[in-house]
Amino acid sequence: MNDEVLTRDDDGVLVITINRPDAKNAMTKAAAEGIAAALDRLDSDDHLRVGIITGAGGTFCSGMDLKGFLRGETPTVEGRGFGGLTLSSPKKPLIAAVDGYALAGGLELMIACDLVVANADAKFGIPEAKRGLAAGAGGLIRLPEQVPSRIAMELALTGDFIDARRAYEIGLVNRVVDGPAIDGALTMASAISANGPIAVRVSKQIIVEARSWPADERWARQAQLLPQVFESADAREGAAAFAEKRSPRWTGLWIGVEKGPR
Repeated sequence: MNDEVLTRDDDGVLVITINRPDAKNAMTKAAAEGIAAALDRLDSDDHLRVGIITGAGGTFCSGMDLKGFLRGETPTVEGRGFGGLTLSSPKKPLIAAVDGYALAGGLELMIACDLVVANADAKFGIPEAKRGLAAGAGGLIRLPEQVPSRIAMELALTGDFIDARRAYEIGLVNRVVDGPAIDGALTMASAISANGPIAVRVSKQIIVEARSWPADERWARQAQLLPQVFESADAREGAAAFAEKRSPRWTGLWIGVEKGPR
């Protein structure tokens, strides 16, 4: 891990912090590689249930480091995309905790996450057109899937910013908080971590992948994935815990034909 990206384990929640506050956390190649490595850790470590990505110094990410761009640097990771994330998200849930600005590539990094918690003073936008560029890391493809297409068109063509209240109104963010976004994100992560890990992982997988499934195959494809949930030890443990009025003790084990972790 390099000093441009910091990580900490907060009781099973991996907090990933872009650590370039003097540059408004503009994305570099090194930072992108650091994020990719952190996300690999998130998926490979069974202790970790949820990831949070945030920025140091009161800003989420101001986009690509333009000085690096002029030097010929591209802040991407092969197979992972801009910021080590936009082309390939982790299997486990990832929350963006946004303070300050999420602009250009920073917004594209944010919308590659599964959930977004924003401070009330946060600002959002894809102003690439103002610099003769285009939002090619998801702003032109993923954003219209998350907000009404005419709003996505307006943001892309004008390059104007919107505030947190407007972002919440159009469904771009899940929650707006008055304090640091990381506090709200940790609260959300705690609620997710309390649930069965297999159920969470498969639920995310179906929601993400079903968008590209042919309409007449959706139920069949879902049926292929659900046995991982319903034939797991956690499914029985969840029912038993409910009946016994206690907190469940999750194991993340599958008890189907091929026993073992899934």
